[in-house]
Amino acid sequence: MTPTEAAAHGADAPPALGIGMVGYAFMGAAHSQGWRTAGHVFDLPMRPVLAAICGRDEAAVRDAAQRHGWAAAETRWRALIARDDVSVVDICTPGESHAEIAIAALEAGKHVLCEKPLANSVAEAEAMVRAAREARARGQVAMVGFNYRRVPAITYARKLIEEGRIGALRHVRATYLQDWLADPAAPLTWRLKREQAGSGALGDLGAHIVDLVRYLSGEELVGVSALAETFVKERPVLGGARAGLSGAAGTETGEVTVDDAVVFTGRLASGALASFEATRMASGRKNALRLEINGERGSLAFDLERLNELSFHDHTEPAASSGFRRILVTEPDHPYLEAWWPPGHALGYEHTFTHQVRDLVEAVAAGRDPAPSFEDGLQVQRVLAAVQDSAEKNAVYTPVPTASS
Repeated sequence: MTPTEAAAHGADAPPALGIGMVGYAFMGAAHSQGWRTAGHVFDLPMRPVLAAICGRDEAAVRDAAQRHGWAAAETRWRALIARDDVSVVDICTPGESHAEIAIAALEAGKHVLCEKPLANSVAEAEAMVRAAREARARGQVAMVGFNYRRVPAITYARKLIEEGRIGALRHVRATYLQDWLADPAAPLTWRLKREQAGSGALGDLGAHIVDLVRYLSGEELVGVSALAETFVKERPVLGGARAGLSGAAGTETGEVTVDDAVVFTGRLASGALASFEATRMASGRKNALRLEINGERGSLAFDLERLNELSFHDHTEPAASSGFRRILVTEPDHPYLEAWWPPGHALGYEHTFTHQVRDLVEAVAAGRDPAPSFEDGLQVQRVLAAVQDSAEKNAVYTPVPTASS
């Protein structure tokens, strides 16, 4: 901390923790909110300082730096990693660059936060885990950004499961439904190209619900069976003529090389059954993440569109008076809520990123392993790969006509 910083924040101010972020679009804005807010809400052992943000478009990244409170802007991620005022590198880029940036940052002595999914392949994720383990021996930490673990109601659900409130698990249902690709005229973006995104709804949405099932159950998936479909196989490309794509002027299209939707079943290590659905083609569903966990003694249910609520059923109660009851997760003894508003004053999506920052900063300061770790990200990546493999093998079945048909 410089003398000026010490004077501004007091002699007993926590040490500064310089943050450098690669990427400035949707996730960059969300992560910026978390870094900017956490130290003003929680009593952190270190003070996040927004040192620099990086993006290839110089004008756009400078605008993002000004809007989100970053002190400097860079156009090359290697330059950002090399900065002396950056101790944590936050990666908010498409999946194709996660491994290269994360490994370089770890080798440069930085802590790393990487958005999900961890990588575009199991091999890349394994390389990232190896780099994280080597860095851990030097005192560095690496975390993957599954922000929905930081929804207070979900964190509280895990606590109830750990306490045995619903008993041994029987069934888990997880769905994540969006509709932003339901319109076939929606343009071809990087999220629809396998070489950049790795997969479609599977990696974008399915990664979240796979991680949440692992987090809530405390178990690994040991088998999957999947179906996937790309309903709109070509989409309009802005600037398609310049890219050499086919079609009349103004109507150029490009191939969609990822899934639009995926459904799969799974088995947990305990024998509990799980079902998953991830789609970006569910008309009318904007960000509908839903979970239900059934156990021998009760059930829990969560809906992201009712983010501050958890439904709980105690199956040991008399049938005449039992049923699901609503728990409003806003009390000060609920997870993360001690620093926020009075009971009943709801939190929102952006708070999950503030909670993520709190947990990472505390892990850095304590020198302990953060969660979810790169190992967690690798386990999710292995499930995604197994789902893709299963979907490719589960070809469409054409019934043989019978004599009566």
